Amino acid sequence: MPMIRVEMFEGRSLDQKRALVRALTDGFLSTCGGDPEGVKVHIIEVAHENWSAAGILASDKASGAP
Repeated sequence: MPMIRVEMFEGRSLDQKRALVRALTDGFLSTCGGDPEGVKVHIIEVAHENWSAAGILASDKASGAP
């Protein structure tokens, strides 16, 4: 059972998530084969204040805070 884990900022619409899980599932199946029922996708939505890069919170970067 393949598990695809996606971590991304919160705020995507339900339609965007539907399209994402369909595209990920289709991509896996076309590359690796298998049964679509066996492909699991786990979406983890993270708030901007809980994500950082280069020592800067994404919420600070978006607001222009130092």
